[in-house]
Parts: sequence; structure tokens; C-alpha cells
Amino acid sequence: MSNAILYCIPAHQLLPAELPLYACPIPAGFPSPADDQLDAPLDLTQHLFRNPASTFLARIVGDSMTGAGIHPGDLIAVDRALTACDGSIVVAVVEGEHTVKRLRLRNGRAWLEAENDRYDSLELLADARLEVWGVVTHVIHALEGRPAATPLRQWHRKQA
Repeated sequence: MSNAILYCIPAHQLLPAELPLYACPIPAGFPSPADDQLDAPLDLTQHLFRNPASTFLARIVGDSMTGAGIHPGDLIAVDRALTACDGSIVVAVVEGEHTVKRLRLRNGRAWLEAENDRYDSLELLADARLEVWGVVTHVIHALEGRPAATPLRQWHRKQA
């Protein structure tokens, strides 16, 4: 089960966070020589949050959404101004408990679907108490701290 710890800190209070942006694209495929030219700073508020006043961050607990690239400990950006539709990943409150799942609406039925085969979907019956808090728009997770290969410095020492 994936739950969210809600910090209730609106994104517009956390930012602006301007960071340098390199002008040259960095291919994830074939390596290309990169130039060192900087472009205008990138404001993460504008880049990540379409509606900063209605966006908040939450931390994920649990592994039911790993198939969607949402892992335990990740931060998610949740926009309360967006309308949830079939296929949206949402923060929902079901029977008083917060959860993060993919919303499915088909043939007059609704359910919350996990993205991990270990968990069943939760069908929302007519009498279920469901409140969608918002639509998940971004996932922020660190690559550091994950099971890693040999650090580059250590690899260079082994080659010498």
C-alpha cells in the first residue's frame, strides 16, 4: 500500500528556486560533446507547478505505486486545481485514510488501482466515502542512495 505523508506546505511558499540551466540538451542516448554555455536560470516553480497556489508536496510511504515510478520516500507534487479523470494518479482519502493510486472510471464504476501486482485494486462502491485531494503531477526521487554501482573515483583507482 502506498500512502502519502502530507506536509501541507504549498509549493509557492517553498519556492522560487532558480537553478542554472545549461543551454545544450543532454542526450540520454548517444553521447554528444557538450558546450558549457548557460541559459537563463530555470525557475522550478514555473517548470514543475502549473498552479503553485494549489500545489503541495507529499512524501510517499509504501510500495504500491512502484510500477508508476513512485517509490517509498519519493516526494510527489499534488495539484488540487486539476480535475481527476480516468488514468490520473491521485491522492485520495478513502474511509478517512490517505492513499496514492491510479483512478479508474469505466462503465459507471470507479476504483483505485495500485501499480504493483502485490496489491489488489480497490473498487469504490456507491456508499464509499471518497475524496480526491488532487492529481499527482510530478515525482521527485533521488538517484543517490539507491543500490549503486562503483563510484567513479573508486572505479578510476581500480583502473590505475
